[in-house]
Amino acid sequence: MLCLSAVLSACSTPFAPQDGPPANPIDVSDIPNAVPRVEPRSRYGNPSSYVVNGHRYHVLKSSKGFVQRGIASWYGTKFAGKRTSSGEPYNMYAMTAAHKRLPLPTFVQVTNLRNGRKVIVRVNDRGPFHPDRIIDLSYAAAAKLGMLGKGTAPVVIRAINPHKPTPPTVVARKSDPPQARASHARSANLFLQVGAFVDRRNAERLRGRLRHASVPGIHITRGYHDRRPIYRVQVGPLQTVEQADRMAHTLSEYGVHDAQVVVD
Repeated sequence: MLCLSAVLSACSTPFAPQDGPPANPIDVSDIPNAVPRVEPRSRYGNPSSYVVNGHRYHVLKSSKGFVQRGIASWYGTKFAGKRTSSGEPYNMYAMTAAHKRLPLPTFVQVTNLRNGRKVIVRVNDRGPFHPDRIIDLSYAAAAKLGMLGKGTAPVVIRAINPHKPTPPTVVARKSDPPQARASHARSANLFLQVGAFVDRRNAERLRGRLRHASVPGIHITRGYHDRRPIYRVQVGPLQTVEQADRMAHTLSEYGVHDAQVVVD
């Protein structure tokens, strides 16, 4: 477990072979969602910034309007009972999660884009520190989202304002007929973003270098950041998270590091 000694009491890591589900799993279908409520910021786990594995992460001052798409992972028995970054013990059967930048605590709705299932969790920990993961879910939350088997899932997370009432969360259970689950699901295309540039010529140079190295599926998309055009160099679409991880490893051999999975 990665720790920041006096600043963060505990940090989660991506799902790993030595981690896993409990030996005698219980039915989590009746575990309720976290209930959004107004809470003060945790005394622990909310520095303005912190460093893990040489990367500096900046904690957001507010979660207002926060929306993020990417890959979720989960953590289980390896961390059971250990202190989270907020100082609370990790309970794999609680509806909680870890995030690198959201204030602790923050309540978020997580939607599995593969099957449409939704949960509400309370973010009380830091992580995951795998470059291609945006949130680490508790065992119970991952089970309810139907992502235990693969260990990861493309998701969208939305911060909830506890001062305002929220609509009820629709959760597709295993007992739902396949057509009902399919009606909730949304398409989720995976891409690896390998660079973002204000000057399109820089994006074209990177695309050309990767094409010369026979990297398939290189393209440039135009977007906006702070109301300015930005040109993103992406690889894809990719079929699975595992394929994206393999491509990220291949790109690192060509000197392209910190590629990010983008869920479109």
